[in-house]
Amino acid sequence: MFKPSILLAGTLLACSVADAQIFQRELGDFDLKLGTTPSRSMAEGLVKPSSSGSFHGGLDLSHDSGWYVGQWAPSMGMSPSSELEVDSYMGFKESFDSTLGYELGMIHYSYPKSSLLDSQELYGGLTLLGSRFGAAFSSDPEKSNSTLFADLGGTQPFGIGISVKYTTHQLGSAVSIADGGYVSSFNDWAVKFSRPWMGIDLNLIYSDSNLSGGDCAAYSGHNTECDSLLTFKAEHSFY
Repeated sequence: MFKPSILLAGTLLACSVADAQIFQRELGDFDLKLGTTPSRSMAEGLVKPSSSGSFHGGLDLSHDSGWYVGQWAPSMGMSPSSELEVDSYMGFKESFDSTLGYELGMIHYSYPKSSLLDSQELYGGLTLLGSRFGAAFSSDPEKSNSTLFADLGGTQPFGIGISVKYTTHQLGSAVSIADGGYVSSFNDWAVKFSRPWMGIDLNLIYSDSNLSGGDCAAYSGHNTECDSLLTFKAEHSFY
């Protein structure tokens, strides 16, 4: 798999606690992006690099043929509460026309300065008539996840966008719960309704899982809460 090397050096140069930026330059048939904010989301929006520390950055190199490689460090591990993480990825993306395209790739998550074991993720995406669909499978020693994603951008009743994400989590070791039972797997999902308004992105998100009550002690999924939760978010980009 991928190993942190030259690309990581570029990542370190991109780190900044100031304004998030992306620097872009064309190198023949290649397009190089270097910055402190993620320059790419993968599987048509399903896999998105995240930032968990004050210092983060990365680079992305793509070719006109559709191939791309990159590294992203969501955390540089410069504070006692954070660990150095390096996410290395490669993939291929192609659009046949404005209505049809696809993407395939893989990511390797590594933690060079800790005892955490590396993990991998395979992903694929499809665009069809303005809508996006994605699937991803990730595996690590503690848990494997299979995720399906759909963003129905091609159909927006009343200008409202709808996206859905559903994940099956298989635990490496069953977790015991208070009533003496065990949880070895669970599912969670989220539905998001979004609409732009006066430069503000309005989002209404409903999330839930098949766990409830004492079973929630074993929950470690994508959602903020194990039980059903309705969240309203308003976001505005200033740059």
